[in-house]
Amino acid sequence: MGLQCGIVGLPNVGKSTLFNALTSAKALAANYPFATKDPNVGVITVPDPRLDKLTELVNPKKTIPTTVDIVDIAGLIKGASKGEGLGNQFLGNIREVDAILHVVRCFEDDNVVHVDGSVDPVRDKDIIDTELIFKDLETAEKRLDKLRKAAKSGEKEAKRAVEMGEAIVSHLEAGKPARSLDLEDDGQEMLKEMMLLTAKPILYVCNVDMDSTESGNEHTEAFKAAVANENAEVLYISASIEADIAELETKEERMEFIEEMGLTEPGVNRVIQGAYSLLNLITYFTAGEKEVRAWTIVEGTKAPGAAGVIHTDFEKGFIRAEVIPYQDYVDLGSEQAVKEAGKLNVEGKEYVVNDGDVMHFRFNV
Repeated sequence: MGLQCGIVGLPNVGKSTLFNALTSAKALAANYPFATKDPNVGVITVPDPRLDKLTELVNPKKTIPTTVDIVDIAGLIKGASKGEGLGNQFLGNIREVDAILHVVRCFEDDNVVHVDGSVDPVRDKDIIDTELIFKDLETAEKRLDKLRKAAKSGEKEAKRAVEMGEAIVSHLEAGKPARSLDLEDDGQEMLKEMMLLTAKPILYVCNVDMDSTESGNEHTEAFKAAVANENAEVLYISASIEADIAELETKEERMEFIEEMGLTEPGVNRVIQGAYSLLNLITYFTAGEKEVRAWTIVEGTKAPGAAGVIHTDFEKGFIRAEVIPYQDYVDLGSEQAVKEAGKLNVEGKEYVVNDGDVMHFRFNV
């Protein structure tokens, strides 16, 4: 299974409604806590206008987009770090994902109960942060104990590790998520090794009312101020509207509905693209008469690794990659025109693939 984003939040904030809109799956969305007990996993198509443009130019028999995995995780309540509610299950599920989509409720609706009786996204975020930080403190303190024992040998590296471990524990004790701690490279490596929950990259999704999808409201303003130091993106989306859009049968119907709402694209597109970016993923393309296809790789992947995403034999027998930058392909209109213009690049094993590259691999097995 590839990299995954987990949707988290308190009960009744719209997690499962958003998940359904993202996946067009039918996860249980209900007006009571713990409607989601077991995590639902959805495979979501990543919208990419570049794929549409390449399809228009090449006119292949089929077009295949790339995807990202989204996990809908059970709602968390106070005391989860000590096993309250579905706490242990929640924390186990969130440990398994690579990044977090944190949904907070920023809309008023008397017909949708709030687990704490009122709408306050800052308080809701703090509840989840607190539970995750408590769990991270357990992990970090155990690690620090081991580091201190190792440092008794007097080794300089061991003492440095203790300093970093103490900095991490101190930061968590101050009630701050690990992702907001500024550490040098060796400290960042320690954070990765600890696998702390609050060190995972995060995207905040404010679930708003219909009139607040563009500019937000007083709840979103308060929330943005509260997360300003986290260097995290904040998106506004109306999960109920997105669910309505997802129910429509055709693309034409969906676009007509979106235009009537005064929007330019479904809000879920921004969420999906945000999740993709959060996982540090990029896309390269293959383009031919049989198919135009988008492929997912982690940013920084070299050409043989990118070839291996198509088939392991491509990586094992890699000879070279023929690469066309996306914009050159579009500007010139075809692979043949690119070749004639001398803009097809031949790259070897050390080539780092760029987002949007159109590639063809030569290999021998």
